[in-house]
Amino acid sequence: MVLKIGVVGFGKMGRIRKATLDARSDARVVALADPYADMSDQQGVSRHTDWEKLLEEDIDAVVISCTNELIPTVAVAALAKGIHVFCEKPPGRNPQDVHRIRDASLQHPELIVKFGFNHRYHESVEQARRLVSSQSLGKILWMRGVYGKAGGPEFDKNWRNEPSRSGGGILLDQGIHMIDLFHDFCGTFTEVKSFVTSQYWNIPVEDNAFALLRNDEGQVGVIHSSATQWRHTFRLEIFLEKGFLTLEGILSSTMSYGKETLIVARNTFDENGYPLPNPEEVISFFADDRSWEKEMTEFVTCALAGDAIKIGTVQQAVDAMETVFAIYGADKSWNQSGECEQSA
Repeated sequence: MVLKIGVVGFGKMGRIRKATLDARSDARVVALADPYADMSDQQGVSRHTDWEKLLEEDIDAVVISCTNELIPTVAVAALAKGIHVFCEKPPGRNPQDVHRIRDASLQHPELIVKFGFNHRYHESVEQARRLVSSQSLGKILWMRGVYGKAGGPEFDKNWRNEPSRSGGGILLDQGIHMIDLFHDFCGTFTEVKSFVTSQYWNIPVEDNAFALLRNDEGQVGVIHSSATQWRHTFRLEIFLEKGFLTLEGILSSTMSYGKETLIVARNTFDENGYPLPNPEEVISFFADDRSWEKEMTEFVTCALAGDAIKIGTVQQAVDAMETVFAIYGADKSWNQSGECEQSA
């Protein structure tokens, strides 16, 4: 069987998703919808300006790559028509949006719903996960993550900085990936402290968020999400009882985050069992980004076989969104949380 798929939203991500699906033999994109994008180069598929028309096509699944405010409406409508759903992150503008998708998915347990948290599929992350799961380095004590970019030309005019359309700023747009990785390694957090600011860009959403997170096991996460990181940076440090892991750089289409590497350091101890400083580091380099391919492999194969999603689940999306908004809400001087609730 070949899964027939429609793509709603044909900007950068929609094109990436279609190219990834076009390389498969068990899936075929048959319809596109976007009110603004030039789709004249896409032959052999039906093209629409209205996503509702696309959902009337004979399709088995839909990839939703549109702006945040439309995501829950399209997802809920697709599920009501018996169509499997793949959504980009973030899964809407606020927790209420993703709760709508969750509630609709519970009404249709036979359908697959998956969200685009592709960072879990990067090779550095997969290797780090295997090392942590092996317990060879002991238990995680704490983590520190920095994910930031410089904004770019006309960053302040981008729809991602319009609260009614996006729901939030850099933390919701990019930092949510780091939060999802924190959850991957340590589970969800129950205590949150934060500073959320708009320091440089003249925008009504945050351009920096700093947060301290702690879970019921006492593990602590420190995150900085920034749109004033003039040198693009992805770095995740995981400190354990017997060593540490550092994930530096992340492969992307622009390569602006540098080479993707994983540093593994195992502690050495003196004769009394005390850890010695600066353990030897072993560095691995990764040349290929197969995250998009792996992500779509799980979606397509689960939709065809009726198997459960393991990465990018509805609950993982709910957890990530709720942590983002817990960070917004923990800074009482930042009113973004209230604004987003009103826009729901």
